[in-house]
Amino acid sequence: MPGFDEMRAERDSLDTIWMNGEFVDWDDANVHVLSHGLHYGTGIFEGVRAYDTQEGTAIFRWEDHLDRFFQSAKPYDMEIPFSREELTEATLETVRRNDLKSCYIRPIAYYGYKSLGVSPGDCPTDVTIAAWPWGAYLGEDALKNGIDVMVSSWRKHASSQIPTNAKTTGLYVNSLLAGEEARRNGYQEAIVLNKEGNVAEGPGENIFMVNDGEIYTPGLSESILDGITRDAVITLAEERGYEVHDNVSISRGQLNTADELFFTGSAAEVTPIKQVDNVTIGEGTRGPVTEDLQQAFFDLVERETDAHDDWFTYL
Repeated sequence: MPGFDEMRAERDSLDTIWMNGEFVDWDDANVHVLSHGLHYGTGIFEGVRAYDTQEGTAIFRWEDHLDRFFQSAKPYDMEIPFSREELTEATLETVRRNDLKSCYIRPIAYYGYKSLGVSPGDCPTDVTIAAWPWGAYLGEDALKNGIDVMVSSWRKHASSQIPTNAKTTGLYVNSLLAGEEARRNGYQEAIVLNKEGNVAEGPGENIFMVNDGEIYTPGLSESILDGITRDAVITLAEERGYEVHDNVSISRGQLNTADELFFTGSAAEVTPIKQVDNVTIGEGTRGPVTEDLQQAFFDLVERETDAHDDWFTYL
């Protein structure tokens, strides 16, 4: 996973970020040290990919990401001070100004600097949009050969404790703990269980299991984020004739006996899992169903097919 210095070295012209209605230099895109969001994690964000296609740069499911962005703000009584149209134009212009063909886009809204009680009170809602080149989240090799993961000792918070359907900045401390635990132990990523001990998701990914040619993925009641790539893969799978069970509970033990496992996410895209806790999954390689869906996904986002053109916003 590249750092920002590597990103800038990769793209010297990466220098413009949109902040609260204005374009500012990358190095000047700063926030006050007493911003409410910094102290209490009161922000919401999205991770979106744009792809270089034959028809030009295309943002994948921007409208769905925008829907979730506004929905995520609701539990925190956060009013986004810009319209959908303003955020869309700001995003398109940010990509244009940075001369990006394919990229990762990060819209974020957070309570800014005004007061520092736990209640945000009269703190403003600040909104920022950045974009940068970002290749395969877990590495190009991971897309082909899969990754090794461990089941984390950290549990996913329950929706009765904090809204799991909101993409909230502070909640990703849970993801950080799980992911770093995995990497300290020699794995590339983690799987997190929910409070009942069933499989929830990865630190930043939804998870799918394949058995006997049928596809299973935890339901929203399992404390998962309602992933947009998850939804796309379910749609593609059903269109290709697979039986998809998208509202199930998966036990930890079922992971070890799965024919195939894979992660989905805006960053991870479709990434096979070859081992869980040193137990080989299937043949220990990218399985045939995973490969089929992965190919279908990349054909779609790279616009090798004209299917689901309504999922794309073109520059």
